[in-house]
Amino acid sequence: MSNKYKFADSSKIYFVSFTVVYWIDLFIRNEYREVLLDSLKYCQRNKGLDIYAWCIMTSHVHLIISSETNKLEYIMRDLKSYTSKALRKCIEEHPGDSRKEWMMWMMKRAGMKNSNNRDWQLWQQDNHPIELFNEKVSIQKLDYLHNNPVVAGFVTKPEEYTYSSAADYYGKRGLLDIRLLF
Repeated sequence: MSNKYKFADSSKIYFVSFTVVYWIDLFIRNEYREVLLDSLKYCQRNKGLDIYAWCIMTSHVHLIISSETNKLEYIMRDLKSYTSKALRKCIEEHPGDSRKEWMMWMMKRAGMKNSNNRDWQLWQQDNHPIELFNEKVSIQKLDYLHNNPVVAGFVTKPEEYTYSSAADYYGKRGLLDIRLLF
């Protein structure tokens, strides 16, 4: 089994990305983003997750993380499992989402194709962790993460995007407590 994309040492700092199945633009609604933010805060308080940078895009999430107390693979497993269930409930109960039926159908379809699931899959299976083993790689991943909303055309400056840690790196306070890389 390859160690190329695994968490070798949870105390080291990693860049991870995880994506909604079929790249569905789920996180265009604040209610869905709040579920994810609340779950990240819970993992920080109760599971020892250290967040250095983060960005919630419409169909995927980028994090720079570590943990001194728990294995990152377990934290990520629990985070994705919980948010999958919580987001499913939120989607089902959201009266104004015109895409609800389509999203539910796509996520049920993904779940039926994957033997690891019963009838539903929100997240793609992998996290693609990349260890930030030196300053050059750390800067590259941090810049990539914070510039993602700029490249997507959502904002003109990284620090203008509400759903990322870019503001923290510009001396402002973001939505999550983070530890600065530099």
